[in-house]
Amino acid sequence: MPPKVVRRTLDLAGVQVPFIEITGSGDGPQLTVLSGVHGCEYASMAGVRAWARALQSRDLQGRVRAVPVLNMSAFRARSPFVVPEDGKNLNRCFPGNPSGTLAERLAHATFTQLIAGADAVVDAHAGDMVEALEPFTLYEAGPAEDRALALATAYGLGYVLRQEPGPGRAVGGTTSAAAAQIGVPAITAEAGGCGLVEQAAVDLHVRGLDRVLAALGMADAGSSAAGDGAQPDHLSRFRWLHCAGEGWWSPAVGVGDKVTAGQVLGSVTSLDGATTQEVIKAPDNGVLLFITSSPAVAADGLLLGLGAR
Repeated sequence: MPPKVVRRTLDLAGVQVPFIEITGSGDGPQLTVLSGVHGCEYASMAGVRAWARALQSRDLQGRVRAVPVLNMSAFRARSPFVVPEDGKNLNRCFPGNPSGTLAERLAHATFTQLIAGADAVVDAHAGDMVEALEPFTLYEAGPAEDRALALATAYGLGYVLRQEPGPGRAVGGTTSAAAAQIGVPAITAEAGGCGLVEQAAVDLHVRGLDRVLAALGMADAGSSAAGDGAQPDHLSRFRWLHCAGEGWWSPAVGVGDKVTAGQVLGSVTSLDGATTQEVIKAPDNGVLLFITSSPAVAADGLLLGLGAR
């Protein structure tokens, strides 16, 4: 029996977002799938859209709630990383504030209406317009981490990164961190880069979401979920490197490269090319999970993310 599919808009803090609710023929978990938390990460949005379309003809147990584009104002404005109205990164604002700025209110509404009460959450991302990226999944330490690890592994990307709470973490205020705080297993899945819609990255998201369904017992694996059987490489630290001053960023490495502590990763030079302002070196052994692909960097600008053990 095909699932029941309802497509409508959902009011989240006054923002009308596209919403797809797919209810299976039998009881089962409730899975929330988000994408478009950042407005220009198109590969992940395309993956969720394609996956949701295909899901409506499959045998499903439980319920899926999917938002293919959450950050509507950033999507419309083609604004990478931040909500245009307040300049805040939505994925630094969870669990949100109902009395705050737009990003904080949107985070609060998303958290209360879609994350709280779910049995599992997948937040699908990609590299934004100036961000080259190696596919990986991220999950949080906490009471639900064993279940989150199982979902992260099931997604089938090459690297799985565990984040612990505390001042040493690379980033906070994310969907997965907020979910972990209330015991909901959640993952952030990253595939695709530079704001491009490349079919290989879209397919990684479709396959990963199918494999999450199978891991939750909500559907069979499906043809797209077949993998090569390889286990992911597990990482436990996420090191984000910034420059001190503005300038011209020239990376000497590429995403997916494995590097050693002390290795030169790139340099920041003056805009006239006359002087080298900084030489950026690896603080640990690890793999480069993302790199800023634009030469233009501001003071304290983010250059790259290193996953280490």
